[in-house]
Amino acid sequence: MPMTPPDYAWHFTPGSAFARDNGTTGTLAPVVIGDVTLPTGRVVACDPFVLLGSGDAEPFAVTVAPGRYRAEAAVATLVSPDTPQGAVPHTRVVAARLVIRDAPAVSWEMAVEAGQDPSLLGEDEFYGYGVDAGTGCFYDAAADGSFPGTEEEEGAVWAAMETVGHGPAVFLAEGEDGHTLAGFTSGWGDGCYPTWIGRDAEGRVTCFVTDFLVVPPRASASA
Repeated sequence: MPMTPPDYAWHFTPGSAFARDNGTTGTLAPVVIGDVTLPTGRVVACDPFVLLGSGDAEPFAVTVAPGRYRAEAAVATLVSPDTPQGAVPHTRVVAARLVIRDAPAVSWEMAVEAGQDPSLLGEDEFYGYGVDAGTGCFYDAAADGSFPGTEEEEGAVWAAMETVGHGPAVFLAEGEDGHTLAGFTSGWGDGCYPTWIGRDAEGRVTCFVTDFLVVPPRASASA
């Protein structure tokens, strides 16, 4: 069986808490990043410093109505058993979501690109996007060429990233022709991360959520 998702509403509920096997505990809080413009409704999630502008980033097969949609990050404040009293809190982005409809999700499905079939996956496997620069993002497929200079460490995405201080970075980059991109650091860093689609009781898409696999699955399932 492929990976089974938890109910990601839990990740974005202030005060949700979890514990890792190493004794580290985390408390979650949502952070609003800003609105992402989707002129075509074709959502792309990827590492912007690797694929943005390359023409190789594929949108998800499920599309939504064109519009502006709120992007948020779920940020965990982490405390380990050996954390000194009064130390600066250690924080990580554990998940990011693009909110399509403010309604509870009653079901979740893996976000896939054209040609990907979840039924072919083995136990706990998933389709996801690779991260090699510690960052993920959401944007519209039509915006792929609207952020020139990203590969050369220039342009709007780099400028937005550089405005972020210490800790988990979340930022909104404004590109050409009114396009926007929501960016965020990816959990512990590089890896491969799944995105899930939430649907309401009527089957309408409520959100896209990328899970950076910081929260143990059993933590959110038992909350």
